[in-house]
Amino acid sequence: MSARKSAPAVDAVFAALADPYRRRAVEVLGEGPRQASELARLLGLPAPAMSRHLKALKESGLVSDTHPDFDQRVRIYALNAGRLDELKTWLARAEAGWSNQLAAFKRHMEKKR
Repeated sequence: MSARKSAPAVDAVFAALADPYRRRAVEVLGEGPRQASELARLLGLPAPAMSRHLKALKESGLVSDTHPDFDQRVRIYALNAGRLDELKTWLARAEAGWSNQLAAFKRHMEKKR
């Protein structure tokens, strides 16, 4: 995946994760799927606020929702592992770039001695 193609996806993930409640929701969902009402209770948020956060997480692709067969009114939210993998790949490339730059700087400084 080129840097250009992955940039919008990574930008959307970072924008979604910029909010501390959304980061906490991702942490909780990392433990397993949850209903919106359970997430709201665990995060201490009113239902409308939790709904807005879940909408942002869904739009970023970090979270998906399903309906159990027994009740179509209930939504179960879960992490989208694929989107997290894209973020991990981007972070690994960024870390490698910084490591390379620091190593080159170190070599340059050692030559000056």
